[in-house]
Amino acid sequence: MSVEEKTVAIIASNEFEDIELEYPLLQLSHEGAEVLLVPVQSGHHPRPALSETGTKPVTGRFGTPLPPEVMVEGNRYTTVEFEDLDLDELDCVLYPGGFSPDHLRVIPEVVEFTREAYERGLLVASICHGPWMLVEADIADGRDVCGYEAIHTDLENAGATVHDVPAIQDGTIVTGRVPDDLPEFVEAVVEALESSELETTPA
Repeated sequence: MSVEEKTVAIIASNEFEDIELEYPLLQLSHEGAEVLLVPVQSGHHPRPALSETGTKPVTGRFGTPLPPEVMVEGNRYTTVEFEDLDLDELDCVLYPGGFSPDHLRVIPEVVEFTREAYERGLLVASICHGPWMLVEADIADGRDVCGYEAIHTDLENAGATVHDVPAIQDGTIVTGRVPDDLPEFVEAVVEALESSELETTPA
């Protein structure tokens, strides 16, 4: 297997942590993966904080629009509507942090999508506040994970064992700690995608 044969969907809502989307997008596409950017209109837009009007793209905390205007679509990524995602065509679902996971975890369709991805044996990756999606999808129980310190209690209450490390893989779940740990996090995602030993069913 190789990353060139893999498809990764990066799902984000308003106020995602910009670099936690940009770095995986660039590095995973550089490694040869097909990257799908999936903007989900939920929550408030930053700068200024606008309600969901459909007149402004999903935007990161520091102003990055999704899709990014400075990158040509079709080269490094393809934009896909959430409703058009097909789990049969994916190998990995990835959630950046920031406030985006807090917006996404109250959308039942996104939570169920995450749970089903896990149950099908797809890789579910998240960093910083992203592991909130593991909690909401009820797939953190019994897993070794890491994440931003503000969500450690939530992860522990969901039955996970939290480690203070840059990144960790446990079966089909990969988690990262903070933006400084993005190189280790993406490396763990790449290694998991390259592995022929990924679980086909949850442990």
